[in-house]
Formats: sequence, C-alpha cells, structure tokens
Amino acid sequence: MRTVQGKGACFSTTYLNVTPNLSVSPFAVLAAFCARHTERKAMSLLSWKLHGNGKSIKEGGVVNPDERLAWPLTIGVGIQHIAAMFGATFLVPIITGLPPSTTLFFSGIGTILFLIITKNRVPSYLGSSFAFLAPIAAAQASGGMAVALGGVVATGVLLAVIGLIVNAVGIGWINWLLPPVVTGTIVMLIGFNLAGAAKGNFTKEPLIAIITLASIGVIGAFSKGFMSRISIFLGLVVGYVVALAMGDVDTKGISAAAWFDTPTFTTPTFSTNIMILFLPVVLVLIAENVGHVKAVAAMTGKDLDDQMGNALFADGVATTLAGAGGGSGTTTYAENIGVMAATRVYSTAAYWIAAFGAIILSVSPKFGAVLSAIPGGVLGGAQVALFGMIGILGAKIWIESKVNFTDSTNLLVVATAIIIGIADVSWTSGDFTFNGIINATLVAIVGYRVFHNISKSRGTSVA
Repeated sequence: MRTVQGKGACFSTTYLNVTPNLSVSPFAVLAAFCARHTERKAMSLLSWKLHGNGKSIKEGGVVNPDERLAWPLTIGVGIQHIAAMFGATFLVPIITGLPPSTTLFFSGIGTILFLIITKNRVPSYLGSSFAFLAPIAAAQASGGMAVALGGVVATGVLLAVIGLIVNAVGIGWINWLLPPVVTGTIVMLIGFNLAGAAKGNFTKEPLIAIITLASIGVIGAFSKGFMSRISIFLGLVVGYVVALAMGDVDTKGISAAAWFDTPTFTTPTFSTNIMILFLPVVLVLIAENVGHVKAVAAMTGKDLDDQMGNALFADGVATTLAGAGGGSGTTTYAENIGVMAATRVYSTAAYWIAAFGAIILSVSPKFGAVLSAIPGGVLGGAQVALFGMIGILGAKIWIESKVNFTDSTNLLVVATAIIIGIADVSWTSGDFTFNGIINATLVAIVGYRVFHNISKSRGTSVA
C-alpha cells in the first residue's frame, strides 16, 4: 500500500491510498476518486452545524448561515420564506402573461444555483424581478413573448459577465458608475413608467380594482411585520375572492387544468432591437444584488465582499436559465431578508427548503391556472399600489443615501431623466428604437458623470 498525493484539480487537498493493480486503468482510478471528491464537496455544502440544542435561540443570538435549527423548525422557517416570496414572484408572470408555474420552477432552480455558487454563505431567495415588467411589456407589444424571453436571456448573460468582472477587479467601478442618485432614479423610473399599464387594467373593472386597492390599504394599515410586507398579495387574494363571488372569474381553464404535470417551457428568440430595451434592468439587478448582499452581511456580521461577484454571476445564470425556459428574470428578494430580520434565522438550510418547496408547487398546472384566471380589475388595483411602491423605492434610496438635491447637477439630471422616462420620450435610429426607459437611464448615468465632473472641476459643486 502506498500513499499518493495528487496535484490536479481533484487532488488538491486529498490523499489517496492506491494498491497497485495493473488490470485497473489509471483513468478509472482517477474517475472514481474525482467522483468521491465531488460527493464529499456536495456533502460539505449541505452540512450545517446544529445551533445550540436546535430548539431555541438564545437572547441576542442568531442562527448563522452555516447553522440550522432542528429540521422541523428549519422546514417551518423555509415555509415562511416561500410565503414571503410567493406574492411578488407570482405577480410578475401574472402581469406579464408568462406561465406562473414555469416562473416558480426557475425561481426554485435559480435559488439552488445561487446557494451553490455563493458557497452557502449568502442566504437569499431568487424571485421574479419587477425590473423586467416594463421591457417585457414593450417587447411583447412589438415582437411577442419569445423575443421578450430573448431579452431576459441577454440580461442574464450580461449580468453573469459583470459578476465575473467583479470577481476579477472588485466592485469599486460599479459604485463609481451607479451612485445613489443614479440608482434611485432608475428604480423610480421602472415603477412610474408602468403607470399606463396599471391604468389600462384598472379601468377594465373599476369596482373590483377599487376593492382590491382598498383591501391592500386596510391590510397594510391594520397589520405590521410580515403581514404588512405581503399586503399587496393579500389584497390581490381579497379582490380575487370578491371577483369570484361576482362571477367575474373565468373558471373553465381552472377546471380543465391537470393537478400534476411538468411546467410549460417556451424557447426564446433574439432581436437586437428588443434586447436593448433590457439594458436598464441590468443596472437595477446590480444595485439590488449588491444592496442585498450588504444587508445580509450587516445582519449576520460576516464579511461577504468576496461573494459580491459570485452573487451577481449566480443571479445572471439563474436569469439566463429562466429566460431560456420561459420564466421571468430573477433577483435577490428583500422580502426574504425581512423574514430573516424577524426570525434571526440566517440559515441557508431554510432557503434550500424554500427552493425545493417552490419546485414542488410548480408542477401543478391547476395551481397555475388559478393564478392565470385573475381578472384585469384585480390586477389593476394591485398594479396601482405595486408600481407606485416601486417608484417610491427609488426615493427611499435617495433619502437613505442623503442625496443632496440642492446640488443643481443632481436636481437637473434626476428631473430630466424622470420626465423622459414617464413620458416615454423615444427615438428611432435605423432598426433600433430607444424608448423612454433607455433614454432616461442614459441621461441619468452619462449626464451625472459629465455634469458632476464639470461642476467639480469648476468648484461649483455643493455635494
């Protein structure tokens, strides 16, 4: 018996006892070892230390990402994460017309990939991103669902590449390109640019829309914590039930749908003109991912700067897969960060539970048909609140970052970009159409850098 230390990828840290046997191919030995090594890594990835006795959390304590509670409690927390992501994850496909079950399926797959790529160090759920609403709607209007999915794929690929760049050179250039005044503007535009779509659905069934919107307001006013965070989803449920009672829900599709089946997959097609519409989304996804990783780092007390690039890459891969199969693009979810803040359980084990739970739910067409039957009025009521909230999140970024609007550069750039975006000021050059969102994004990024540098060099900046 002799001990051999390997120097290849599979042998980097492991010793292998090999008994000489001329009848055995060295490639077979290598393959067997690599399989064993990979299995060990997988087992390590899915191994968590038990927190205390697994049944309780000490006063002031937290359950770290590499820890878990007893499995029944961990499963319970995982179900909470499913509930937290559920409303927002389903709203996007419902609004855009994408299959809800397919979106949910890729949400679960994307979350698993995210956990693997970030080495189980960043507890986060990948759900549908609202940033895709505007470009998907615009793409559908001009080219159909397949080209919209092509835009989602392109977004994912670009985000993945940016993640690799961040891993190589760091995050400093992103902070330079996207200061708070710019990111806040882009987020605001994504919400307010959709006001027309909200109005269209609202006016289809005004009474149902008003009931839905009022329900959202009442639930938000009377509740706090987790219930308050899912007020839009709960209001949508109330509106749906009322519409069903009034006979405004077409139940034929629900009755015809099977209880269990594979999700519906759609192949994307690609149009350069359409893919350009999705460029602003990349900027939003960068800001969301970076912000959420920083938030998780602050809550857990762990330095996660080395995972910034991995998080961006993982979200890019997840979005690419979703678009390739017919689902909506993904992003890290603040809703689930809220669950962690409330429970003090940051265990990635709970996210694995949530991811597998999402995949299980996605194989029920009956469930998807129920969601697809939501009347336009119900959607309109929810959209008015949702799109407005997205817009206000942009203002929240400004406030939290203390953006100085006494600085004429900040004021002019933001004001100009908002009007261009909301009014959808567009122009066409050859085969390419630059819509309001794209133009507003360019104004925000380029305008800020140009005018900020001029005012700084002239000494006229008050920032």
